Amino acid sequence: MAPKLEDVAKLAQVSKTTVSRVLNNRGYLSQQTIDKVYAAIKALDYHPNVVARQLYKNKTNLIGILLPTVANPFFGELTAALEMKLYQQGFKVLIGNSMNDVAKETEYLNQLLTKQVDGLVVGTHNQGIKQYEHRDLPIVAIDRIMNQDIPIIESDNYRGGVVATTRLLDQGAQHVIHINGPKALATPTKRRRDAYETVMQDHGLTPLTYEVDFNMPEERKKALFRQIFSDHPEVDGIFASNDTDAALIMQLAHELGRRIPDDLLLIGYDGTKTARELLPSLTTIVQPIDELATTAIQVLNDRMQGVPTKQEYILPIKLWQGDTA
Repeated sequence: MAPKLEDVAKLAQVSKTTVSRVLNNRGYLSQQTIDKVYAAIKALDYHPNVVARQLYKNKTNLIGILLPTVANPFFGELTAALEMKLYQQGFKVLIGNSMNDVAKETEYLNQLLTKQVDGLVVGTHNQGIKQYEHRDLPIVAIDRIMNQDIPIIESDNYRGGVVATTRLLDQGAQHVIHINGPKALATPTKRRRDAYETVMQDHGLTPLTYEVDFNMPEERKKALFRQIFSDHPEVDGIFASNDTDAALIMQLAHELGRRIPDDLLLIGYDGTKTARELLPSLTTIVQPIDELATTAIQVLNDRMQGVPTKQEYILPIKLWQGDTA
């Protein structure tokens, strides 16, 4: 039979309360008492009841990570970075692909509200879930506006849009089309669109943005991109909202006989390690994934400890200069 707390107390000749205080590092205890308790633990090969200790501390050391899909290189690499850094800080993680599933997201929020997890990192597309209305929740958002209270961790989307559009124009493009998410979606990534439209107008050019839902199936995306080439044969530059869309456009352009970069310039967004290894020729805006993860965890720790946080944390982007623009 496995040894119990009572057995440790008996061998160390202290009370069960004292053993519990040693295990949870609570209150003043003499070094002699601490040493006696740990000597008894070692002698008996006693393993504390982790669940009971977590309940005692009102802490689970579990963090929920809820992102749209880890199949997307950006979210996949972000999740990996978050998991590694949280593990190094003594946390375990629950990873959920929301896939636009309101019920799944609500379940994670309820786990937080009932103290089954200590905090949440979210980057989902669902809006209007009432659990987000609670103030001072230990939640941080990646590239999503949840409410006025939850801090947002993001790259400099506006600057990224300026750099991308300017790059295309400097390389000679005159008919540049931008692909972005639905305008109704509450996300700072819309600033890429704002920047694109401003730069185009400043150059006396007419901006044209196609809205493409993040969750749209690949075949529907390809049909939409094909329609862009059909409706606008004059297009000579495309600023894609992410590298996976840019990869689809590269594939389609090849099928249609459009040579990149000779008669079509193309720039993506995200600049993940995966994209840069598989498509090193793709010019793209690089988001600082490691810094995004580090900042998200720092801010989440502040939220869990009741430390005031800012509304936004904006991190710098950089340009990966490939051959497509």
